[in-house]
Amino acid sequence: MADDSLAVRGFRLIEHVLLILVALMTLGAAGIELWVVWGARTISLADILLMFLYTEVIGMIAVFYTGRGSPFVYPIFIAITALARLIVLQGKDMAPDKILFEAGAILLLAIAAVVITRAGRG
Repeated sequence: MADDSLAVRGFRLIEHVLLILVALMTLGAAGIELWVVWGARTISLADILLMFLYTEVIGMIAVFYTGRGSPFVYPIFIAITALARLIVLQGKDMAPDKILFEAGAILLLAIAAVVITRAGRG
């Protein structure tokens, strides 16, 4: 039984270290993006959506540590924002059916987020 508890503590430690690394890497990437935007002296919608992605990753880590909210919803939000960013970046060059498929994926993810959120309340 002591081995199990030692193993569980080891995995939790690894999990915490990796989450801290993810947070530091996300903050670094956000800093680099801000530097690029500052240097270009222009802000595009793609830049804003990328900053939302970074914010959602930090939010997901905060939910893990605080225990407030559903940790399953944040990856869905990240996927929605990533798909929206993809549509924005490639929208003019993409075939209309592919845009519809990606919009449908966003709709499915949004429905999943609502279902998970309501299931967590009940």
